[in-house]
Amino acid sequence: MATARSSEASGPLRRAGRKVGRALHLPFTGTARGIRKATHAHGAGESGLGKLIELHAVNGAGDVMITVALASTVFFSVPTDEARGRVALYLAVTMAPFTLLAPVIGPLLDHIPHGRRAAMASAMFARALLAVLLSGAVASGSLELYPAALGVLVSSKAYGVVRSAVVPRLLPPRFSLVKANSRVTLAGLLATGIAAPVGVGLQRIGPQWPLYGACALFLLGTYWAFTMPHKVDSAKGERKAHMLTHGEKRPSLRTVGPSVLHGLQANAAHRALSGFLIFFLAFLLREHPLGGQSAAVSLAMVGVAAGVGNALGTAVGAWLKARGPELIIATMLALVLTAAILAAVFFVAGLVALLGAAAGFTQALSKLSLDALIQRDVPEQVRTSAFARSETLLQMSWVLGGAIGISLPLNGSLGMSVAAAIVAVGALSAGRGLLSSSRQGDAPRPRVA
Repeated sequence: MATARSSEASGPLRRAGRKVGRALHLPFTGTARGIRKATHAHGAGESGLGKLIELHAVNGAGDVMITVALASTVFFSVPTDEARGRVALYLAVTMAPFTLLAPVIGPLLDHIPHGRRAAMASAMFARALLAVLLSGAVASGSLELYPAALGVLVSSKAYGVVRSAVVPRLLPPRFSLVKANSRVTLAGLLATGIAAPVGVGLQRIGPQWPLYGACALFLLGTYWAFTMPHKVDSAKGERKAHMLTHGEKRPSLRTVGPSVLHGLQANAAHRALSGFLIFFLAFLLREHPLGGQSAAVSLAMVGVAAGVGNALGTAVGAWLKARGPELIIATMLALVLTAAILAAVFFVAGLVALLGAAAGFTQALSKLSLDALIQRDVPEQVRTSAFARSETLLQMSWVLGGAIGISLPLNGSLGMSVAAAIVAVGALSAGRGLLSSSRQGDAPRPRVA
């Protein structure tokens, strides 16, 4: 009898518990369904592009967690002079070897076209292991930090190269390569924006906690990489592309006309500017904050401006009916050059933030336009390999810009003048050729719907 009464009493409690559980569970399942609906829209779910979008979001979130941990260890935890030496060592030990390794990544991955899912999974898993290794290094301050950071960088760029090669295999019907790349890139940016404050919060618990978070994300990415469609591993009809022509019959980017080469030159200037601004402004604003603000506020102001500009450029790239990518790239060069000149002549907080926003916006839109040029001018048989080669070239330009930034004295007007000079070199080398190609209009235009 007592048991029956107890069972009757517990019934409402169980029902109430289930309701509370559903109420607590709903925000998470609802959010997950909303994300899945967005990433799989317009045929991206059926083609497999939606899975790549989600994978790239995980990749971006994991990378920013590692960036937060390294920045706090190498940059923020010590006085400016010592931080400058540490960052110089970081560049020398990680970035410099990468400039030698980067040209090898593309050709190496060319030899495993049937293992792209495994390559992406390996790049994720390697960073998961390296994040654990880095967690001990940031806590102890040991020199293991630098080779581990190099491994993270190489693995990250290897993933990026494979991802660029995979996108053409996953295009939904009536979907241009520019639009697909815009979606993938925008997902990574959004995930980075969400993960960055989470990483900062974990950093307050302990210097190793953002790396634990990165490890968990990369393990998830390892699993998701293997869930990609099998057609990702297809290499039907593909051949290798080479940056230099050693024989007339050998496929080369130079054989497809000047537009791609001029686009690469212009994008190299954008990427060098990005590397320069990141390193130069990081030290300059730490020592000489803008407009009487604190160093943290000054850095955040420029960083947010650059991030918003980058996201806006990516969004515009997905929306713009770009029938003349050469003209867009030339216009972006002129826009960021104007912003750099203004920041050099009138070195004030607003113009420095404007330069950050312009650099982010123009880099994003120029890269999407370069993708359109490659799609238009590079034959399908060598297009995926061409994406790999262009990515390594642009990363090397970023390294060069960063090295210039860290070597300059902390003078704002001087630094902005150098930034303008970097863009001017790109404009002089590529601007005229881009405008000439745009006026000739002798090649079919890409679909950029």
